Amino acid sequence: MTRYVFTPSETPSLAVQDSDSRFPVRRVFCVGRNYSEHAREMGHDPDREPPFFFMKPADAVVAGQGQIPFPPLTRELHHEVELVVAIGKAGQEIAPDAALDHVWGYGVGIDLTRRDIQAQAKKLGRPWDWAKGFDYSAPCSALRPVSAVGHPGQGKIWLNVNGTVRQTGNLDEQIWGVAEVISHASHSVGLQPGDLIFTGTPAGVGALQPGDVVTAGIDGIGQIEFSVALR
Repeated sequence: MTRYVFTPSETPSLAVQDSDSRFPVRRVFCVGRNYSEHAREMGHDPDREPPFFFMKPADAVVAGQGQIPFPPLTRELHHEVELVVAIGKAGQEIAPDAALDHVWGYGVGIDLTRRDIQAQAKKLGRPWDWAKGFDYSAPCSALRPVSAVGHPGQGKIWLNVNGTVRQTGNLDEQIWGVAEVISHASHSVGLQPGDLIFTGTPAGVGALQPGDVVTAGIDGIGQIEFSVALR
């Protein structure tokens, strides 16, 4: 029996829709600028860039409900709604035509971003970790298995703040589809069951303030709703 110097933290996990089981979260990969219009609103040319990835810690993943605290060190907390892919089968250097076999299911997530910290990091040529990987920065819906939803190649993706539409798009507008994203990621690291991939956000990202109510969803996948609270 392994003896630890203190009791390990509980494994981060997400609910599974219509089930008492939970999906244990191992790692969280995020794809940057995977919708053309979002890439352009961020000042980049989507036709010239292969997919790139950044990460969030597993314990940044929280249920997309209730209250999410406004984080410290920022005045520009931005929302980015995304399709989340839950990996259920290990693989490395996966071919695109085999990639979907590694998917356990899908969910709706929001990549919360401290945009001012990200902008400063970009200006100084530094990593984005503090901008992307803070506490509560990855609220997510309950996951739905492939057996229930298939592999969504299209479907409306949207986010409202206080009832006003901020982001809207369609999954078929992704520059790199789910299979391609999985394949690209697996050529850098071996994917394992429990990994999540946030697959990018459509245009319309913007700021959140304490008291805001965020609702978001993807047709056929799910919805989330939470409010932004003071710490």
